[in-house]
Amino acid sequence: MTCRPRLDPPGVTFLTRLGQSGVPLEALPGDASARRYHRLAGAGLLLMEDRTDPQGFASYVRVARHLNGLGLSAPRVEATDPVHGLALIEDWGDATYARRLREGRPEAELYGVAVDALAHLHRAPTGTAVAQPRYDPATWLDELRLFADWFAPAIAPDLDREGFSARFLALWDAALRPVSDRFETLVLRDFHVDNLMALEDREGVRRCGLLDFQDAALGPREYDLVSLLQDARRDLAPGLEEAMLARYIAAFPEQPGGGEAIRARYHLVGAQRHARIAGVFVRLCQRDGKAHYLKWLPRVLGQLETALAAAGLTAIADLLAVELPDWRARGEAMARRLGAAGTLD
Repeated sequence: MTCRPRLDPPGVTFLTRLGQSGVPLEALPGDASARRYHRLAGAGLLLMEDRTDPQGFASYVRVARHLNGLGLSAPRVEATDPVHGLALIEDWGDATYARRLREGRPEAELYGVAVDALAHLHRAPTGTAVAQPRYDPATWLDELRLFADWFAPAIAPDLDREGFSARFLALWDAALRPVSDRFETLVLRDFHVDNLMALEDREGVRRCGLLDFQDAALGPREYDLVSLLQDARRDLAPGLEEAMLARYIAAFPEQPGGGEAIRARYHLVGAQRHARIAGVFVRLCQRDGKAHYLKWLPRVLGQLETALAAAGLTAIADLLAVELPDWRARGEAMARRLGAAGTLD
């Protein structure tokens, strides 16, 4: 559902300076962030507003230009007002991967282009030549604190939070060493069907339009693969995850350790990511009043349990079993309880 927005004076001035003051605006639905988008009707442009995160705004502009320079598709940035967090960017319409999948487009076709786009990025000689932060060990552990600080106490109110957090993070610090010092590619961070666009009028990897990359960092190649193939919001057709993982591995025959090394890191990164997302979803509910994110919590907890086993993270699985007994079932029950109370969509 959309509504007609009212711009504040900086927004009006920005559009006037660009000769767009008379164009009707349409507000687009928001997401978990504070960014807002307005469509300039008939102009093929969007007004992006990001007033609360100047670093994120600058990162968006920088990474968009970098990705386009690599031969990928990111929204073209036409003009910016960094003081007020305003940008005029290319509008690709509403053809997200998620929408095209609901309309019946073959999953393998769309996912194949997305995997090829990732391989293109990861093979680009200048792919990391952009001033983005590193996905360093402290970042990995900071993200896992979301699980310890939000998910764990939500299902176990009497938990010794400090003690659990210390033990949990120590185990993860050791487990993540195979990936925590790999800065081999640009990780886009939210590479999933809601942030990918089907650009039918383009060729090759440029058919996959990239959105929501302002948090990009230098890190391991497997991160975005997990984002795509172990989606927190949707299940893939049987066999598709393995087929797409094999497709990606085939693009890197020279990779040290071969496909098995990529798979091992893939499952390790997956376990970390699912633990983080479980914490994020609980925080969005409890702190931000966005309880509808909990409708995906059961899927994420199942993914976490599977990834812990696939990655061989038995010490972490044992810790959860002892300190958060039946953590998956209790998390699923929490989501159902809030849903029955009318909290979830």
